[in-house]
Amino acid sequence: MDTRFLESFVVVVESQSLADAARKLNLTSAALSLRIKALENEVGFALVARTGRTISPTPSGLTLAARAKSFLADLRDFNSIGSERLLKGELRLGVASSAVAGPLCNLLLGLSDHYPDIALSVAKGSSSDLYRRLTNADLDIALMYKPQFELPKSLEWRSVVKERYIVIASKALAEQDPHELLKTQPLIRYDRTLWSGQLADEYLRTAGIQPKELMELDGLEAIAVLVDRGLGVSLVPNRSAPWPEGLSLAKLPLPDGAPIRDLGLLWTRGSSRLHLIEAVVGITVDC
Repeated sequence: MDTRFLESFVVVVESQSLADAARKLNLTSAALSLRIKALENEVGFALVARTGRTISPTPSGLTLAARAKSFLADLRDFNSIGSERLLKGELRLGVASSAVAGPLCNLLLGLSDHYPDIALSVAKGSSSDLYRRLTNADLDIALMYKPQFELPKSLEWRSVVKERYIVIASKALAEQDPHELLKTQPLIRYDRTLWSGQLADEYLRTAGIQPKELMELDGLEAIAVLVDRGLGVSLVPNRSAPWPEGLSLAKLPLPDGAPIRDLGLLWTRGSSRLHLIEAVVGITVDC
């Protein structure tokens, strides 16, 4: 049995769409359909129910997908046994979307220089989504922001960079008190569905500040541009990645007790790919 066909079928089930799965696999829908048909012929039962142009997994197909996912993970473990000294193999890395521009680029460059035989498959997402995927064994390691709750003992955390929260405002407001700005100016709020936005919200509530909220956005770049144009102020982490070019922002430090966003690496202590994970951790911390 060609394991690529199993992998393809698992992607179809997880994507819940033949077209989406084909895009992820860089295949045409017709080619992907042929793979599924070949797999059905191999196992001897229907994996999907076809209705016009749509397909959905059969109960037997769902069972096979669940077992195939476990089998494929074991197969990857077997393939890595002989490469422990060579640092050769594949790792599934999750990356917080706002960490792509800086830390991820440094990591990829470092791996290319020191461990060119470690292949990374990279998935972007929010830190909460990456945490869920890591605990579900869908990722081997995640470059993400540390949650505020206590991590289970089965997971290991290594901090990479800590970003203290500041108030950003237009240059015209550079001499103003940051708390006064948060009280009097329109607030462009950092999205509270993100852990980073929740840190900002907690600070405002603890400080007793009731802002005049203008809008809520999940992108620091967009927030910075709107602040630069004078639409309002914002409470955000002083990001380690470069801010958008051409902006003239006033970055005002908060009093003692300002929240800190902790970007780091999270992985499972007992992972069979620990030798590869440790190489990634070492490269990232050095960068």
